[in-house]
Amino acid sequence: MLRTENLTLHYGQSQILNGIDMEARTGEVTCIMGTNGVGKTSLLKAISGTHVRSGGSVFLDGQDMGRMPAHQLAKAGIGYVPQGRMIFPLLTVKENMETAFACLPRSEHHIPDEIYELFPILEDFLGRRGGDLSGGQQQQLAIARAMLTRPKLLLLDEPTEGIQPNIIQQIGRVIEYLRDQGNMAIVLVEQYFEFAYGLADRFYVMKRGAVTASGGKGEISKEALMAEVSV
Repeated sequence: MLRTENLTLHYGQSQILNGIDMEARTGEVTCIMGTNGVGKTSLLKAISGTHVRSGGSVFLDGQDMGRMPAHQLAKAGIGYVPQGRMIFPLLTVKENMETAFACLPRSEHHIPDEIYELFPILEDFLGRRGGDLSGGQQQQLAIARAMLTRPKLLLLDEPTEGIQPNIIQQIGRVIEYLRDQGNMAIVLVEQYFEFAYGLADRFYVMKRGAVTASGGKGEISKEALMAEVSV
């Protein structure tokens, strides 16, 4: 579903990504791992178009995405849950979710029951402002909003960061559910090793803006992977 070739990215004069080649397959969770500051978030920003890449190519379902801006990539099927969640604090939960409708034809401007089945708290808090939710509730809202765009590719950046354990478990179950539906590829950036390892089908380890190890769960032992991502 997703393939990148020689993807590079700069912040000013500093090169952050150094020729990233990777792929994420439909029906799998692909986990990007590494310590802080190695370029994991920058990689998701480059794929989603929220930071313009310097070079290289991004292919979605075999189609070269060229230099599409973020809103066009969202319409093309890339859903993005950024680090920090980026909820609109003054909009209600319902209004936050309805912002996803910009990616959809008018006939699909509704919130399916599936969203409330996966995230029951959102139905209870439809009229509550996004800024009044807890961190875990905001994370559920951010994932629901991305799901509403009907993505072919879902990018999740640190979904467990600052979240209480019971919500982490729920988010894990949602990711498993979405993977098992078999109609999207999921790319997960995650520092919580046990959470990431339990979910992932394929791993990419990054250091200094480059991929230094990769493989499927059956190809890299848990011990070797932990050694790769340790400080």
